[in-house]
This record gives sequence, C-alpha cells and structure tokens, in this order.
Amino acid sequence: MKKFIYSLSILLSALTFTGCSDFFDPDTDDELNGEDYISSDTEMYTGFIGILTKLQAIGDKELLLTDTRGELLELTGNSTPELVSLYNYDLDLQNNSYANPASYYEVIMACNDYLLKMKEYGKLPGVDPEVWADLVSSTIRVKAWTYKTIAEIYGEAVWFDSAVTEFTELTPANGFELLPIEQVMDRAYSLMVNGWEGVPSNRSIDWIAWLDPGTSEGSSSFRSWNIMVPPYEGVFSELLLWKGAITDAATPDGSASSAYYQQVCDLLLPAISNKVAQYYNSTHQYWMIATDKAGQWSSYFSQTSFSYFELVSVILYDYEHNQNNSINKHFLDTDQNSYLLRPSKFGMGRWTDRSFNPGGQEDGRFAATFKRPTSAQPYIGKYSNVSRTSTSDIHIITYRATMYHFYLMEALNHLHRFIAASAVLNQGVNGVYDPEDPEWDGFTVNWTANTEAGTTKYYSSGLRGCFGSPSREFVTDLAEANVSEAEAVKANDLQILDEGLLEFACEGRTYPFMNRMALRYNDLSIVADRVAPKYAESGKEALIRARILDGANYVHYDLKMGAVQNPSDSSSDNENVEE
Repeated sequence: MKKFIYSLSILLSALTFTGCSDFFDPDTDDELNGEDYISSDTEMYTGFIGILTKLQAIGDKELLLTDTRGELLELTGNSTPELVSLYNYDLDLQNNSYANPASYYEVIMACNDYLLKMKEYGKLPGVDPEVWADLVSSTIRVKAWTYKTIAEIYGEAVWFDSAVTEFTELTPANGFELLPIEQVMDRAYSLMVNGWEGVPSNRSIDWIAWLDPGTSEGSSSFRSWNIMVPPYEGVFSELLLWKGAITDAATPDGSASSAYYQQVCDLLLPAISNKVAQYYNSTHQYWMIATDKAGQWSSYFSQTSFSYFELVSVILYDYEHNQNNSINKHFLDTDQNSYLLRPSKFGMGRWTDRSFNPGGQEDGRFAATFKRPTSAQPYIGKYSNVSRTSTSDIHIITYRATMYHFYLMEALNHLHRFIAASAVLNQGVNGVYDPEDPEWDGFTVNWTANTEAGTTKYYSSGLRGCFGSPSREFVTDLAEANVSEAEAVKANDLQILDEGLLEFACEGRTYPFMNRMALRYNDLSIVADRVAPKYAESGKEALIRARILDGANYVHYDLKMGAVQNPSDSSSDNENVEE
C-alpha cells in the first residue's frame, strides 16, 4: 500500500478493505491503494469500515489531550515527560506525541478519499442508490465530527476536501486552508447543512439489514454496528451550539443566534421524546433522566456488551484482534497498566464543595468515576472492567443520551425558556409540564409519569433530581432575581457548565464545554477559574492561569503550513502513543 507524507507529519495509508468476518482486523492483506476504485457493493461497505478503523486511533486522544489539562486529572510518579509537559501547559509541544494531530487528519483524508471514490462508483450501473447514499451520508458526519473535535482541541484546523496522493505543499492554492475555530465550525456546519453531491447528512446505514437480514435488532450480533457512526442529531446539535456561541460573541444581545438554538430544540426534543415513547413499556426507559435509572451509565464505559439504555454512538474496539486504546493504561494501577494520571484531590473535592455542588453530595456519579478516593493512590475507575485479562479494550463513547439533555438545556437557556431549562437541569419536567404553555413547546406528556400510552415510573426527574440532589441556582424570574436577560443567561450557562464538570468527568467533554462558554462570552477566566486552582498544590496556579488567559486553553501545535516534509523525517512523528 502506498504511503504519502506531507507537511502535517501525517502518514497517509490508503483505505483498508476487509470482509465482514474480519471486521477491524489489522492483519488483513486485502487492501485498496490510492489508484484503485470501488468496484462492488461489498467494497463500498468495507471501504467505509476503513474509515472507522481510523477512528479507533483517535478514540482516546481527545480525552487525554483535554482532561489532562482540565480541572480533574493530575500527574503520578509514573507520568512521562510528554504528559508532564502537556499537564503543565508548556508552550512548546511540537515533538509531543500526544499533541500531534496526525491521526485526526488521517481520518479526514480517509473520508475525502472514500467520498471521491464513491462519486465514481455511484455512476456505475446496478449500484444500490439507497445504500450508496447511506454510506456517503455517514461519511459526511464522520468528517464533520472530526473537524469539530480538532477545532475544540486546537482552536484551529487545516481544511481540505481533496484526497492526498502525493507530496503536497500545504497552501491555499493547493486547497489547504488553516482556519481558526470559528471558520472550522462554520465549514463543518455548512457540510452538514448542504451535504455532498446531493446527499443529505442525516441518513444512516443499517448494518443488520446487510449482514444479518431477517434478524430483529435486539437479537442481532451486529446491533452495535448501527451505533458506530456519530449521529446526525448529536453532531449537528453540537455544531449549532458552537455557531450560536460564535454568533453571541459577535452580537452579545443574542438577537442573531436564536435560530441556531431553536434548531437544537427542534432536533433533540423529538429525538428524546420519540425514544421515550417507543420504550415506555420496557424494563428500562430509554434516554430519559429518571430517578429509577440514576447513574446507571456507570457500567456503560466498562462493559463488554451493550445495554443501549444510554448509548447513542461509540467507537468500537475488538480485543480479539488486538484493538486497544490506552485509557486504562493511563488510569489504572495494575500490573498490566501504567497509572500515568490520577484524579486530583481538588477535582474530587468539587463534589463536597457546597459552593460548587449544592448539597455537597457525593452522588452515584462520584462512586462510579473514582476508586479509592481517600487513599494515597486514587484512580479513575469509570472505564475499568476487572474481569478481563487486559482492561484496555473498552469502547469509547462519542455520544450518550445525557449529552442531549445538556445540549437542550443550553439551547433552552439562550431562548430564554428558563423554566424548562431549569427543570431539565434540576428537578425534572414531571409535575411542571403544561402543554398549553409556550414554555413547553416541543416537550410531550411522555416526559411525565402519565404518558400517551399509560403511566411509567421512568419520567423526567432532572439531572440533579434523579440523585436527590438540591437544585442549582437558576434564574427563572428576572424581576425576582433583579438581573437583566443577558445576566440571567450567563449565570444559568455557568450553572449548566459546572454540572457538566460533574456529569462528564474524564470523558473528554468538560474542556471543550468550557472553551465554548469562554468563546461565547469572550472570557477566558471561565476556563482559568475552573482549571488553575488544581495547580495550587504544586505552586503553579498563577502560571497556569496566566497561560490560559493568554490563549493556552487550546493546544498549540505548529502545522508548518507551506512546507514540504522530507519523508525520512516523519517516522517518529507517527508513532502511536498507545504503543
């Protein structure tokens, strides 16, 4: 297989095509090189699987790049110099393998290459147009999600739509543009809105129909394949929130951004309500934050099989084919792992800090995230499964249902639907829902105990209510709080953010969340205030605060635009940090 190097220090391998029985098998010799084209429906399917193998290489990367520098993790005595440098916000991360974005751009190149090949294949007679469109649409979402993720981490990205098949100078004339985060999010948003070659971005492939026809979803061994691709509602909602934040930064009164937030509600309220209505009679309610399932997500990060009660999409790993990520290598203190990062006392203390977490309760999320929290060597246990000989083959969750509730809260808040936003965050929709009140437009009775199909114990009890935790202060009455609408929106945003720091501990979500809030309000102290105190014990709090306020909230990595790299200099830049 031909390999091409260009100045991002990226090793480009042509798509790997595998038979379905060898899914994600790294030892396959069945490859398609840069000059080959898709010639059958099987190659059309397996070519897309080649993209998903690229996703495996980045599954743990966002978590390690952001949470290491975030509010929770700290170094151990085993931490490597590269982790120390990343943790300490060192300004030069150029030779740091964690910071190297190469694997992200490999996903982009794989998507571009596949789309161009699919364009030619789609012209051939006999091609199934529905399957063809499903796979193209799924590729659009992978590309948009990857660019979103790059921008969240680095604050910029090189955008290109071509397949890279030769040494290429990275210049605008050659189709390579280095864009700031605002423009990256705009491009990804436009890709989702416009689709590609007439194909919209909201179609999904049904792997069961191809690989296991005639089998019900619940009985098929390929069920997990249908959640491999980031979903339309999730990717587009995140991009809409970023677009809203970017617009708010330019027009702080919110007058220009409301359409983006309304679209989030228009996407997520039906998505959540439909799932709840579909499974109201099931043993477990899907997608509803309810008292009876509080904290049940704790097993989703470590289980070998899927329960599907919370999962929306995942990056799959197959231990039998030696497909591992390095999360537990970094977190666990066992013979087969390295214990490179651990939870800080400051981060764990957020739960009992009543000024941060009303009530100071160590709820089910605390117990699921941290193990031995009072010992000298506490560890992140969220991903641990002690029944395995190795604990590094856990799957990486890209979207889960609770994330949708957070996106919804943020959008409702910016639409000044404060009562609804507070209900989703705090004590739930049940008991306050009024179908006649415009405040509840888009919600349905299925959020309550009395559903359209009967009664259920799995009704909305709120993010905090489901744990029996006191409500966060949330402005719902401007006159009573004696604040302006703009002041109310910001205060509520920060309450949603702080709850997110508890809910998404060590999932690679919290730092991007902080960055979006900081961008929206042109206020990097939102990040610094939540991160810098972690460094007080080491005497570096002032230094880290200053660096964040100076723009180090994003990882800085020089992409050397305009330079052509010598292939002989590239090998070290492409080493996998897990190996």
